[in-house]
Amino acid sequence: MVHAHDHGHRHAAPATGPDHPGWSLLRLSAGSRVGLAAILVVLLWAATLAVIV
Repeated sequence: MVHAHDHGHRHAAPATGPDHPGWSLLRLSAGSRVGLAAILVVLLWAATLAVIV
């Protein structure tokens, strides 16, 4: 049976990536994200103070 929306073309198969895609913030635990944010804050403050002093 042909569906009403079938126009003779095929839809592409869903893209299947590797089982382990690259690094992502979403894969980190909440504690790891807070730690990473703290490191970035410290680095930004250090850069700011280096420019001022």
